[in-house]
Amino acid sequence: MDLAQRNNVNVSGQGPATLVFSHGFGCDQSMWRYLAPSFSDRFRVVLYDLVGAGRSDLRAYDKTQYERLGRYAQDLGEIIHQFAEGPVILVGHSVSAMIGALADRQAPGQIAGHVMIGPSPCYIDSGDYVGGFTLKDIQSLLDTLDSNYLGWSSTMAPAIMGAPDQPALGEELTNSFCRTEPDIAKQFARVTFMADNRADVNGLQTPTLILQSTDDLIAPVAVGEYLHAIMPNSEFCLVDNVGHCPHMSAPEACRVAMDGFLRPWEGPTGGV
Repeated sequence: MDLAQRNNVNVSGQGPATLVFSHGFGCDQSMWRYLAPSFSDRFRVVLYDLVGAGRSDLRAYDKTQYERLGRYAQDLGEIIHQFAEGPVILVGHSVSAMIGALADRQAPGQIAGHVMIGPSPCYIDSGDYVGGFTLKDIQSLLDTLDSNYLGWSSTMAPAIMGAPDQPALGEELTNSFCRTEPDIAKQFARVTFMADNRADVNGLQTPTLILQSTDDLIAPVAVGEYLHAIMPNSEFCLVDNVGHCPHMSAPEACRVAMDGFLRPWEGPTGGV
């Protein structure tokens, strides 16, 4: 199947390096519209939808193949190979930050840098590790999602978005959740929230900017601090924001943080 059709790939901008934006659970590439255009004067920008999300080709979705994040990472590698030019920086939100790390491990060298927005390698508390949820919490969340996906979406999406002073963003995320085919969303939620990618990010040498909200229901500050401690070439930046989607609710703060990190790869027009 044609990759542009499979993942609804859209390419814009120009520059010596490529930014590939990869969205999180329940979202699609439209969620990057607050942030991605800021870089199109200096970078080639690639947007895509994960298989099963947005305007991706649902015929490509196979429950068996997509029961692990590794398959999404394989898709990402294929998109990079076909659409990227020059060094590639992966901008991954939430679960896509881990998809990017897996793609990096699958083909070392294909990703020159990571911007991880609200990343979490494991959502479940384990020993001294604080993921933010107990196993019982996650099982309850998944059970509720299985029994009433639309109701779960209407309740959880505004809580995930946060941004209490921007209610329209909560409505937007709710609508995005509700547009996702329920059976696909249920499986992807299970794949996302039950994953443990701590071994995959531990010691990852690729330069990485970790952007974490100061108040995030899904990925608490302790998770960002953990990642910064185990990734030797990482930078950690706290964004003053309530919610899991600072690229939507605090895009300017994200842009400023990204500008400094991306400067070694940017085009000749320079930062704003």
